[in-house]
Amino acid sequence: MSEAENKVLNFALGTDHAGYLYKEAIKDHLHNLGHQTKDFGTFNEESVDYPKFITPAAEAVANSLVDYGIVLGGSGNGEAMAANKVKGVRCALCWSEETAKLAKEHNNANVIAIGERQISKDLAIKIIDTWLGSKFEGGRHERRIQMLDS
Repeated sequence: MSEAENKVLNFALGTDHAGYLYKEAIKDHLHNLGHQTKDFGTFNEESVDYPKFITPAAEAVANSLVDYGIVLGGSGNGEAMAANKVKGVRCALCWSEETAKLAKEHNNANVIAIGERQISKDLAIKIIDTWLGSKFEGGRHERRIQMLDS
């Protein structure tokens, strides 16, 4: 059984204008699963600068105010870069269920980035479910995670 099935999780959500629609769908999906969200915006499709919304979401993860973070944009690349500037965040850009699975199993990703212009909304939801249903393997990966976090 995955962590997501065992307890209510809290998620930080952050996006720019290009990820807004998926953020709203993901928020609904997480609420339907019984989880809670803290939405750091943006709150519409008007053009914005993504670091203003991604950095606070990543900081909420790093400061243990939430369990995980999901950040979105057009490609997800800039959002992953912004999130990874926050010490303690391990953000993986995910574009498939396999990348989400490995992000958790090998990298213990506590934040994932998704590009709304790159994948379907259904796939974005599957990516999140796969990530949440996966478990960090530890072992040889543990030492690497410690190197990232130092």
